[in-house]
Amino acid sequence: MGWRTFFAVTAICLFPFVGAKANDELLKLETDPNQWVMPTHDYAAQRYSTLTQITKDNVKRLHPVWTFSTGVLRGHEGAPLVIGDVMYVHTPFPNIVYALDLNHEGRVIWKYEPRQDPAVIPVMCCDTVNRGLSYAGGKILLSQADTTLVALDAKTGDVVWQVKNGDATKGETSTGAPVVIKDKVLVGVSGGEFGVQGRMTAYNLKDGSLAWKAASVGPDEEILFDPQKTLSLGKPVGANSSLSTWEGDQWKIGGGATWGWISFDPKLNLVYYGSGNPSTWNPAQRPGDNKWSLTIFARDADTGVAKWVYQMTPHDEWDYDGVNEMILADIPVKGKPTKALVHFDRNGFGYTLNRETGELLVAEKFDPKVNWASHIDMKTGRPVVVAQYSTQLNGPDHNSEGICPAALGSKDEQPAAFSPKTGLFYVPTNHVCMDYEPFKVSYTAGQPYVGATLSMYPPKGDSNLGNFIAWDASAGKIVWSNSEPFSAWSGALVTAGDVVFYGTLEGYLKALDAKTGKELYRFKTPSGIIGNVMTYVHGGKQYVAVLSGVGGWAGIGLAAGLTKGTDGLGAVGAYKALSSYTQLGGVLTVFAVD
Repeated sequence: MGWRTFFAVTAICLFPFVGAKANDELLKLETDPNQWVMPTHDYAAQRYSTLTQITKDNVKRLHPVWTFSTGVLRGHEGAPLVIGDVMYVHTPFPNIVYALDLNHEGRVIWKYEPRQDPAVIPVMCCDTVNRGLSYAGGKILLSQADTTLVALDAKTGDVVWQVKNGDATKGETSTGAPVVIKDKVLVGVSGGEFGVQGRMTAYNLKDGSLAWKAASVGPDEEILFDPQKTLSLGKPVGANSSLSTWEGDQWKIGGGATWGWISFDPKLNLVYYGSGNPSTWNPAQRPGDNKWSLTIFARDADTGVAKWVYQMTPHDEWDYDGVNEMILADIPVKGKPTKALVHFDRNGFGYTLNRETGELLVAEKFDPKVNWASHIDMKTGRPVVVAQYSTQLNGPDHNSEGICPAALGSKDEQPAAFSPKTGLFYVPTNHVCMDYEPFKVSYTAGQPYVGATLSMYPPKGDSNLGNFIAWDASAGKIVWSNSEPFSAWSGALVTAGDVVFYGTLEGYLKALDAKTGKELYRFKTPSGIIGNVMTYVHGGKQYVAVLSGVGGWAGIGLAAGLTKGTDGLGAVGAYKALSSYTQLGGVLTVFAVD
């Protein structure tokens, strides 16, 4: 079987219907390309659509057909949902939800606007974003900034139930999108810069009651590890594997937040997600590997017990959160068909693992300027750190210069896409380096617990702050790369029409040839795009839609009115020119071809 045939076949059978193994409704809906029913498009997080009306030949005729203003400024991350004739749109704080009638170009059917204490705003790291909604069983699920998880009646917008998932006075907030898996709603927590104890929590979809809760760091009973059965690179983790890597009870404020994306393999019944940075950013204050921050978790969907874990960056010295999406794809690796998990980490390495066992198969740099580590030791799974770019080895209060990537990573939360037709992954990336100076910091509940000053800038010799690349995850190689003046901070979409879509921080929606990377179309939307491009069919016609509204970490200077170069945890200086190209907004733009 040729590799192109292999991809075409596995695209159809990757996640077959599995009866009671998952939410039957969602398993059926995710295979309907006319709709967009979950934040990652499908449980595999591939962001691939089988729609073919819009192709690389006619995409040049794409144009806006209707728009909708959300009425909210600051960063618009995530994407709308489309269920039948209704589109559900979300906003940043105050987290408004709109139900829009697709039969009448976005007429508002209902609007939900929660009342939240604005004191939560300064506790949110890197803008007041929200990454989206979920749907199941006639309910729309929203995780509000103040950590309230709310289930809304999809027809009326009325609150069915709500539950508090955290305490904002302690720095716990919510920016991630909940995901419905089987009869449970899974939701993470933000707050790594405030010394929270990160966790993933599952609530029962029916009534919001607690099903299970799994911390990222701490004792086995809190992180839901079986010392003999939970594996790391094929070996049992052993008793209290996390506690032994923290000094004293530092794990209680150890971070490992879970604000990223959630994937699910219904056949294996495993949930996949990543944990964030350890607290504080000053590595000298928390000796040890700080497990299990910066880790990929594979957990049983029913119990939450971890089957395997893999820590990408032990004893993080650079804020390389591991929360980016886990893309599940059956691909050949070293000539062998593999149930793979592909992850583009903040640390600049693209990882390919066996998603069933956690075996590390490929780990290569997806930005050639990455320098903090020379390579990943494939036997131990550990990065080989270059001493020059350590933020601890050079002593206290030392400003380590020229570290690549910067803390916002070679890629942050903006999700990549995978095409079974081409076998390639399409990755929006950051091309940014930094200076990093740690300092001693004390913990106070609800106050920033960072302990480092950063400055960010392009790599030496380059002027661009981003690239959009095509990646071969089997070999760990860049196939093609297009440079962007600013970071590509929008989620990608790839279709069976061999078109790749993404947005830019200046506000352009772009369409590329999936095979060659050639630009085929661009349109300037009202504000910078950090949202994720999506597609659907209504009335027999294919549409493409994206939220524009500059913000997020890269756009925090504009979003929050910051001007000092080291503000925004170092991002403001790198993106100061962005204000010459776009301004704040909050607009949904829907496109179609004549």
